[in-house]
Amino acid sequence: MTTPLEPITFGERPLRIEDVLALANRQVPTRLQDDAAYRQRIAKGAQFLDSLLDKEGVIYGVTTGYGDSCVVPVPLEHVEALPRHLYTFHGCGLGKLLDAQATRAVLAARLQSLCHGVSGVRVELLERLHAFLENDVLPLIPEEGSVGASGDLTPLSYVAATLSGEREVLFRGERRPAADAHRELGWEPLVLRPKEALALMNGTAVMTGLACLAFARADYLLQLATRITALNVVALQGNPEHFDERLFAAKPHPGQMQVAAWLRKDLAIDAPTAPLHRLQ
Repeated sequence: MTTPLEPITFGERPLRIEDVLALANRQVPTRLQDDAAYRQRIAKGAQFLDSLLDKEGVIYGVTTGYGDSCVVPVPLEHVEALPRHLYTFHGCGLGKLLDAQATRAVLAARLQSLCHGVSGVRVELLERLHAFLENDVLPLIPEEGSVGASGDLTPLSYVAATLSGEREVLFRGERRPAADAHRELGWEPLVLRPKEALALMNGTAVMTGLACLAFARADYLLQLATRITALNVVALQGNPEHFDERLFAAKPHPGQMQVAAWLRKDLAIDAPTAPLHRLQ
């Protein structure tokens, strides 16, 4: 009988690379932190934004334009419409679509970032992003279009749009309009509030998610290369004692020590060995 896996919690505590990889591969259940104190802290961010709007405060990306247009005021009667204009304007990605694994990593990275509670978004937005992951509703995100240092604006605009019931998603193995997936799951598409589109888009969740996947591939290749080295030692009748732990403790470089440990394990150095034909 297998032991149920502990769910990964999105909330105050950070995620590890291993967590993002497990989420990308749908290997673990998830939950959203839901204690009253945490939900209140998230709500305070949205309430603070509302209080600034009530005072007609100048808020970047809410009552102003973006980038060089930050000096252009947005009248209060147009503030509610600005989020949709933002994700629509940036929906110009190109190239292949991110695969399902990469898209889940992106959603996990974006959700965890917003869970810190300093972006002015509602609890309902966190819940819907989490529901996308739980139900494997995956926005179709083109690979090309990020501007890097300013954030993954174009790729993440596809996340914002699909949360609002626009553009397309991969759902239950099919490419479908996001609105259809919402209807099938009994959801009302979100109407993003002031600042929420900017909070979703102006971040590095795409490059973060892809970097986690790249780390996993690099780690696999490192261990594969180490195993091939062990095979070469056997094939050439090399001296496995060259990987003795004491030699590497004298350096000491953590990476070399780890690789030497893998080699010792593969070569079973602690087991009796046949007489060596050569020392080097």
